[in-house]
Amino acid sequence: MLYLNWIFIRIEVKPILKIALVDDEQEYLDGMGKLCNSFGRSAGYPVEAVPFCSAGDFLEAFSGGSFDLVFMDIYMEGMDGVAAALEMRKSDSGCLLVFLTSSTDFMPDAVKVLPQEQKYIELAADRKTVRVFLSDIASAATDAHYIMVTLADGRGLRCRMTMPEFMEKTGGDARFIPINKGIAVNAEFILEFKNGCCVMESGARFPVRVRDSARAEQMASDYHFEKIRSRQRHRRGE
Repeated sequence: MLYLNWIFIRIEVKPILKIALVDDEQEYLDGMGKLCNSFGRSAGYPVEAVPFCSAGDFLEAFSGGSFDLVFMDIYMEGMDGVAAALEMRKSDSGCLLVFLTSSTDFMPDAVKVLPQEQKYIELAADRKTVRVFLSDIASAATDAHYIMVTLADGRGLRCRMTMPEFMEKTGGDARFIPINKGIAVNAEFILEFKNGCCVMESGARFPVRVRDSARAEQMASDYHFEKIRSRQRHRRGE
């Protein structure tokens, strides 16, 4: 169900669902391509399925965000699917990956390259309820009786709620740092703190209360430090 939710959100954001098909047998590439195109037609959504006959060819074309979904055969000549997935994860930790195999021999290694669980919240905006990943929210700011939620792609969702209600929805996620009364920002998108402002990667600037400046900077620093430690523990298999 998590994977289905992930696909739903990406479809909302991107105009085309890009799928990579990686298999060293042309018969299976053709079959998967037909299935993907059939899905696109039945769902009424444009799908681009790109075939690769080897892991090497796929990795040469792959970069972070270049594909929404990857179907990867495990048993291939040369580099196998698990090794290719490990390389893929170095540049994209969130892309949905589906292994294709009739054997469970590689299952322990395959689990290591699954994307980390992503949390999402439901927001009511424009008379409809939308699901949004926390990782896609750059900032939230009060606007009268509403909250303007700005996403990483620049879109804005105007939701009727209070800032405490928004923070409660995030479940206390450490990424979201309150920098002023009615303003919270995602630490992933902070560029710097400068001249009493929190400057975002998008260029947006939010005022920071003087008395909260040191605390906000420390929270951002603590979040990134813990993120690095978590990655190190994951690599060690802890």
